[in-house]
This record gives sequence, structure tokens and C-alpha cells, in this order.
Amino acid sequence: MVAQLSVTLSLKNIRPIINHYMQSAPGTNNHRIASLDLLKGIVMVVMALDHVRDYFHAPAFLYDPNDPTLTSLPIFFTRWITNFCAPVFCFLAGTSAFLVGIRKSKKDLSAFLLKRGLWLVFIELTIVNFGWYFDSCFHSPGLLVIWSLGISMIVLAAVIHLPLNTIVVISILLISGHNLLDNIHFPGNYAWALLHEESMFKYSETFRLYVAYPIVPWIAVMSLGYCFGSLYNRSFDAAKRKKILLISGSFAIVLFFVLRGINGYGNPSKWMAYDTFSKTVISFLAPAKYPPSLLYLLMTLGPAFIFLALAEKCKGWLVNFFSTFGRVPFFYYILHLYLIHILAMGAAQLTGYGWQIMILPDWIGYIPALKGYGFPLWIVYTVWVAVILLLYPLCKKFDRYKSNHKEKWWLSYL
Repeated sequence: MVAQLSVTLSLKNIRPIINHYMQSAPGTNNHRIASLDLLKGIVMVVMALDHVRDYFHAPAFLYDPNDPTLTSLPIFFTRWITNFCAPVFCFLAGTSAFLVGIRKSKKDLSAFLLKRGLWLVFIELTIVNFGWYFDSCFHSPGLLVIWSLGISMIVLAAVIHLPLNTIVVISILLISGHNLLDNIHFPGNYAWALLHEESMFKYSETFRLYVAYPIVPWIAVMSLGYCFGSLYNRSFDAAKRKKILLISGSFAIVLFFVLRGINGYGNPSKWMAYDTFSKTVISFLAPAKYPPSLLYLLMTLGPAFIFLALAEKCKGWLVNFFSTFGRVPFFYYILHLYLIHILAMGAAQLTGYGWQIMILPDWIGYIPALKGYGFPLWIVYTVWVAVILLLYPLCKKFDRYKSNHKEKWWLSYL
């Protein structure tokens, strides 16, 4: 009896350790993979920097940070580093879908992806758009990143029924071939804008629709991420996974420099040599994002693959800090958007512009009255750090709540 009790107590003591390992170890059937959460958390934190820049940086109301003739290297790289956010998150959303699907049938996974995709489209058109503008009349709704994630999930709900090798081929063909469509234009065509061409549709003097994220090739980025999810199956060899990620990442980076260097295929516009090295670097490293060109995706996904290959054994408080955001990305996204906008209202009030100016009838960078408003870059970074530190305790608490209430189905939509 004593021996049995001792064994029982020992199992109770080590069970939390085993569960923690199973949640964080690569290659398990659990849908939480530590390196994926880490990378997702990093890009979510970096994303906030771009949004703080939109609302606080004085030059953001004067010129494009990617314009070599006007910008500076610090401003450009503040914008450039955030380029990784949307493609990496879209890719990892596909990977997460595969891992969730390990515990579901294809039918159930399709239903989940369909419902979640429709939910994200709805959230984009309501809560997210209001967060950007604080305009209760919704004069300038935008189809932005959350919309593209939602549509990509809806498409993925159907695509997952194809063989995995077929999905890989289709994904690569779309990513590598969609720039063949760059010279095809149908002005004013809503369907074409949704598919492949960034467009603004002005329906009246007070209402316009901005299509910023056409769905091609975002749908292919997510489906490719879904295929990469198979690398994290429990039966997959960790050394082989690392090798595949390193080779894929290195190939993507090399291909980016080769194609960009020869000014060949893969981007709608070519880079130019300027009178200074810094301007030339800016031109070289600024491929198109709307929609993301082949070169843009090679530039961003390549380093992400290498990071995933090298990050599986990373540990420590900093890893835990970023991973917290990666485990609750939707919750964090909504909170950070509203917090940044509220802080911007306070900044406008304190600088004499009045908080009302931040109730926006159009995208913030297009408001003429805001020219002259804003702060230097170091203030942008200070506000960014403050936003992250303010949101961390809330995200950590919500992450704990999700972990302790897995029976609540609705938590999977937040």
C-alpha cells in the first residue's frame, strides 16, 4: 500500500513536467509547438512597431518610408523589419491548421477552417476596421490582413482534401507564378481587385472601399504553411526537419538575391542604382507587398524557415515572453490596435491637434490635416515598447485562461 501510494504521488509530481514537455517539444501531436509560438510572437510584437509608426511618426504623414529619395535608413529599416509579419503569420496559420487537423477528421477541420475564416472576415469589416478609424459611420472600410487570413482559411478548408504533394505544387506555382499577372489590369473591376490588384473604389465623396490585400498569393502562402505542418508530426525526424528548413530558407534567400540582382522576374518594379549606397540599398530591399511579389515572399519567408530550424531548442524568459503573444495572437491583435489608436488620440490632444482629429474618415496617412503632427523616431520606439509592456500581462492572463479552459469551444476563435 505504501509503495503504491509512493508511485501514485510520484506520477502526480512528474505529470505536469511531462505535460509541459509534450506542449513545447517539436514533433509532438499537440498543436502547440514552442518554436512556432516563438516566431509567431516575435512577428506579432514587431507588427506593433509598424502600427505605432503609422499613428505617431511625423514623416509617416509626409512620404512613403520606402521612397529612396525621401526616407533614411533608420526609417526604412523600421518599416522593412515589419515586412516579415504578414507573410510569416499567414504561413504559420497554415502550419497551425495542419497541427490542429492531427486531432480532427478532414471534415471537421474543413468545418473549423470555414467557420473561422468567415468569422475573421466579419471581424475585419467590423471590430478591426473600427479600431483603425474609430469612425462609427465606416466611411473607408478596408480589406486588410485579417480579411486575407479569413479568405485564405476558407480556401484552405477545401484545399486540405487534396493530396499533400498536390497542395505543395499548387502553392509553389501560385507563389512563383502570380507575377505573370502584374501587367494585366481591369480598372474598376471589383473581382480582379479582390484577386490580384490593390485598388481603391470610391462610391461617393464620403464612402470608399480599400482592397489592400488581394487574396493571391496569400491563399498559397497559407496552404504552403499547411504542408510544412507535416514536418512537425510526431513521427517526423527532428534532424530531417531542421535540414529541410535550412535548405528551404537558404534557397529562398539566394533566389531572392539572384532574381533581384539581375532585375529579372518576380516583382512588378525594378530596383535602381542611386547616387548613394543607402538609397540603392533601400531600392533593392523594397519589393512589392500589395500583393506580395515572389521576391517579397522569398525575402521574408526564407529567413523565417532558417529561424524555425535554429529555434527549436531556444529557452529562457525572453522566449517565454515572446511566445506568450504567439499563443494568443488574435486577442493581442485586437487589443494592440485599440490601445495604439487611443494613445494617438491622447498625443493629438496634448500637441494641440485635438483628439477628434483621430476619428478618421480615411486611412490615417491620407489625412491632410495631420501633416505636421507626429514625433521623431525615438518616440515611436518608446511608445512601441510601452504598448508591448502594457499588453503583456493581459495576454499572459488570457493565455493562462485558454490553457485552463480547453473545454470552451469559443476560445479557439479568439
